[in-house]
Amino acid sequence: MKPAFAALASLALLAACGPETARTIGLTRDAPDEFQVTTRAPLSMPPMLGQLPPPRPGAPRPQEIPAREQAEAALAPGAMLGNPGRPTAPTPGEQALLAQTGRAAPADIRATVDSETTRLDRASRGLVDRVLFWQPPPEPGIPVDPAREAQRLRENAALGRDPGDGQTPIIQPQRRGLFTGWRLW
Repeated sequence: MKPAFAALASLALLAACGPETARTIGLTRDAPDEFQVTTRAPLSMPPMLGQLPPPRPGAPRPQEIPAREQAEAALAPGAMLGNPGRPTAPTPGEQALLAQTGRAAPADIRATVDSETTRLDRASRGLVDRVLFWQPPPEPGIPVDPAREAQRLRENAALGRDPGDGQTPIIQPQRRGLFTGWRLW
């Protein structure tokens, strides 16, 4: 009787800890942030390999353009900052667009937006809600199966097909019942 009571008491205490307990324990997965995924420039053999300077550990990659400059190039290709050899001056429309952008976003803007969103989306749950709805709702979005997606992309590249051809493999969430994981003997 005492072990069963102790188990129930520990479950009640664990449920009272808050909605982030499952994330802390590792019962939920965090999907990668799709805004942080960037593409890398392809590798190629330089024409004069002997004249290249040796690489320095920790130095930025010279062939990659920072995300800010990529965004500026998409908005106004002729007005891209850091492009000293641009062929033409920005048009008045491009200048007006760049003037309206204002100051740069703070470095921690993603964390600020995420904290504000979770604060608005998740109201605090009372004891009755935690008892009735003891499992947290599934995280929004559909996680992609990375191994099968890499295999699909390799096959498309080998066959000369477009990378978007075919179905994107996803991870199907497992349906959990009330007594899933309980052992009676």
